[in-house]
Amino acid sequence: MGSFIAGFLGALTGLGGGVVIVPLLTSVFGVDIRYAIGASLVSVIATSCAAASTYIKKGYTNLRLGMFLEVATIAGALIGALVASFISIKALTVILALVLLYSAYLSGQPRIEDTDDKSPDPLASDLRLNSTYPTPEGLMAYQVHSVPVGFCIMLIAGVLSGLLGIGSGAFKVLAMDQAMGLPFKVSTSTSNFMIGVTAAASAGVYLAWGYIEPGVTMPVMLGVLPGALLGARVLVGAKTQTLRIIFCFVLAAMALKMIYNSLAGGF
Repeated sequence: MGSFIAGFLGALTGLGGGVVIVPLLTSVFGVDIRYAIGASLVSVIATSCAAASTYIKKGYTNLRLGMFLEVATIAGALIGALVASFISIKALTVILALVLLYSAYLSGQPRIEDTDDKSPDPLASDLRLNSTYPTPEGLMAYQVHSVPVGFCIMLIAGVLSGLLGIGSGAFKVLAMDQAMGLPFKVSTSTSNFMIGVTAAASAGVYLAWGYIEPGVTMPVMLGVLPGALLGARVLVGAKTQTLRIIFCFVLAAMALKMIYNSLAGGF
């Protein structure tokens, strides 16, 4: 049931199932953090694969932008995975949790998505990153802003994915929603497309180090896949403000759990 909820929330919010899987495995089942991260990374890949096809078919995912930003996230994921065994991540999780709490507050602030009064980003125009997405009124055009800032945030997101196994979907969604000015459904669906590739880069390193245990990973996968498929279907018809509220709630719960685990010695 926990894996099913993880897949559902991961697909619905673009966060990846790792935000639930890692705390669930470590706190409830007593799994070592390294093996929990390995299972989480595999679950993130499953969430991405299950949800991405639906979002692409419906026209929400910005494939061109996602592939461009993956250059940063994959590089960051490899860096994070390579240094994960050599550093203590207690302080990092507390800092990350505080950032996520503030991010939850920012995401909860209402933002009008059908108007775009900012000046076009020349780099976005040169790379043809601007696109459209479906709305009840028909296709709505949007522009991508602050491409260099978003690229740098994606690099950080990739490092966090490799270190913590959370898929770093929170930072991907926030980068696209807040920094780059994308509509929220485009941000979550594009994040879902990206997190699988980022997690795959990290998972290869964890597999080589023997941190992916089939006995832990397979039950997680069996729950995550149907949850992700359901989450993808729900997002298409959900109201944007409802998605923002769910996103904020999950982000805040995730941050508080990270603080608790760090102070209690869970990491």
